[in-house]
Amino acid sequence: MDIMVLGVAGGTGSGKTTLTRRLKERFGDQISVISHDNYYKRQDHLTYDERCRTNYDHPDAFDTDLMVEHLAALKRGETIYCPVYDFSEHNRSDDLLEIKPAPVILVEGILIFASQELCDLMDIKVFVDTDADVRILRRIVRDVKKRGRTLDSVVSQYLTTVKPMHEQFVEPSKRRADLIIPEGGKNPVALEMLIHRLESHLNQA
Repeated sequence: MDIMVLGVAGGTGSGKTTLTRRLKERFGDQISVISHDNYYKRQDHLTYDERCRTNYDHPDAFDTDLMVEHLAALKRGETIYCPVYDFSEHNRSDDLLEIKPAPVILVEGILIFASQELCDLMDIKVFVDTDADVRILRRIVRDVKKRGRTLDSVVSQYLTTVKPMHEQFVEPSKRRADLIIPEGGKNPVALEMLIHRLESHLNQA
């Protein structure tokens, strides 16, 4: 199988998930998705309060080495079983997610371009670029409604870790992108360009 790896990075709330969902809806089983969020390190040794205070926006919060191993395995045509992260507990669950190889492997996450090892496994690197005020509003809605967080905790985390880590790691990683897309999945012109590129690969494969 001729496998293409597409990396989709960008700040929190930038539109990565919308772009990923649109491509998945278009191509179905021809795309497998692997998310950096599932590779947060297990923190059984910490109390819940200590886990709440962890900086989850620093590259060290992720087991990126394991993700590199899994992505390399997918490129070899092997099925992987990736961790599943429980955002309400700030820890990995005991579940595993089966991900099968497909003609296109889509890797998404805020910090995937901060890792040279991950970038080396990617054929196309897309950075979703969205204004900071839009991103924070989206993050508040997501974390409160979908992840069971309080408004105060989301705002506090944004100011203490998300914003400074974005400026230190995420924004500079944009230089490694092959394509920068404003507004992600809500940019129909860029979306059509990506769809055309993936269709070309799938037809050749």
